[in-house]
Amino acid sequence: MKRNWELDELIEHFTILPNEMRLIENKTGETRIGFAVLLKFFQNEARFPTHKYEVPKAVIAYIAKQIFSEPELYAQYDWIGRSITYHRTQIREFFGFRVDTIEDAQEMAEWLCQHVLHHDHEFEHLKERVYRRFHELKIVPPTPDRIERLIRSAIHTYEESFFQATYQKLPSTSLTQLDSLIDSISYLEIDEEETASDNSIQISFNELKADPGRAGVDSVLKEVNKLRTIRNLELPDDLFRDIPHKVLKKYRQRVSTEDLRELRRHPDSIRYTLLSAFFWFRCMEISDNLVDLLIQIIHRIGVRAERKIEKEILNDLRRVGNKYGILFNMATAIKHPEGIIRDVLYPVSLTKSFSVCSFTTPNPKRHIVLVLFGNGTMFLSSAWDKNLVP
Repeated sequence: MKRNWELDELIEHFTILPNEMRLIENKTGETRIGFAVLLKFFQNEARFPTHKYEVPKAVIAYIAKQIFSEPELYAQYDWIGRSITYHRTQIREFFGFRVDTIEDAQEMAEWLCQHVLHHDHEFEHLKERVYRRFHELKIVPPTPDRIERLIRSAIHTYEESFFQATYQKLPSTSLTQLDSLIDSISYLEIDEEETASDNSIQISFNELKADPGRAGVDSVLKEVNKLRTIRNLELPDDLFRDIPHKVLKKYRQRVSTEDLRELRRHPDSIRYTLLSAFFWFRCMEISDNLVDLLIQIIHRIGVRAERKIEKEILNDLRRVGNKYGILFNMATAIKHPEGIIRDVLYPVSLTKSFSVCSFTTPNPKRHIVLVLFGNGTMFLSSAWDKNLVP
C-alpha cells in the first residue's frame, strides 16, 4: 500500500459504510481500531497486511476518527493471538473470500504460463497480476514469499517450454551455422592475435555485442560485417514473430552478460534458443545502426558541401576590388529607371575592375548537388576498396 494519501483519496477508499460499521460496533479498545483497519485494508488490497506497520498512519487516523477511537490504540492490537485469526476469518467471510490452497497456487502458475508470461516477464508486473487474479477469484493470496516462489516457478516452467519449442523450430542448417560461429569465436578468443592476422573477416563475440563507433566508412564496414555474420546463420524470419521485443530483450541481455563458456554449458534447447534470440535481436539493432550511420554520413557530406560552396563564393567576392563602391553606384543608378543600360549602368559598373570571371560561379544549389555527388562518389569508392559495396 502506498504511504501518502490525500484527503479525497481517504474519503473514497477508507470511509466506513453502515453495514461495515455493524461489524465494528460490538468491539472496543485496541480490538475495535485493529479490526476496522484490517477490514478497510483488506477491502482495498484484497489481502491482509504482512505486518502491523504496513498501514500508513494517515489511514489509521482517518479510520479511528470515524469509529471514535484513538489512533494510538492500534499499536496495542495483538498481531499474533487468537483474536486476529478470528477477525481475519470474519472479514474474509464478509467479503466472500476463501483461504488459498495448493491447487490454487498450481492453477495460478498455469494461468501465468498461458496468459501472461508470453508477453511480460517483469517481476513486479507479474506480482501485480497475481494479486489482481486472486482478487478476481475471491481468494486470499498466500504470503509474499510464497507469491515469489509461485512466480519464479511459473517463469521456469514457461521458459522450459519456450526453449524446447524454439529449438524444434530451428532448421538443421541454422544449428550447424550457430555451432560453427561459436567454434570460430572461441578459437578467435583463444588465439586472437594470430587469427586476426590470418583472417580479418572473423569477428569476436565482444564485437558482435558492441555498439557502432564514430560515423564513417570503417564503422559502416564493421556493422555490415556483423550483419553478414548473423544473416549467414539463416535464422527463420518468423522464429520470434509472436514474441514481444521486451521478452526477447531479456534473453539478449542474458547472453550479453554471460561468458561464452557458460553459454556452451547449457543444454541444447537453452543454448540454441538463447543464441538465436541474441542474434535475431542484434540483427534488428545492427540494421537500425546502419541506417543511423548512413544518415549521419550523408548529413556530414551535405554540411561539408555547403561550407565548400560558401567558401568559394566568399573568395569570389574578395577578388572584386571596390565591390561596395560598385554596388553603391549601381543602387544609385536605379533612381533612373528610364535610362538606357549603356548610359546608366555601364559607366558606373567600372567593368574593367568588375571582372566577369569573378561571377562565373554556377548556381549555388546546383553546385552543392555536384559537390554532394562528388563526395558521395568518394565515399562509395572508399567503401568499394574495403569490400563494403559488392
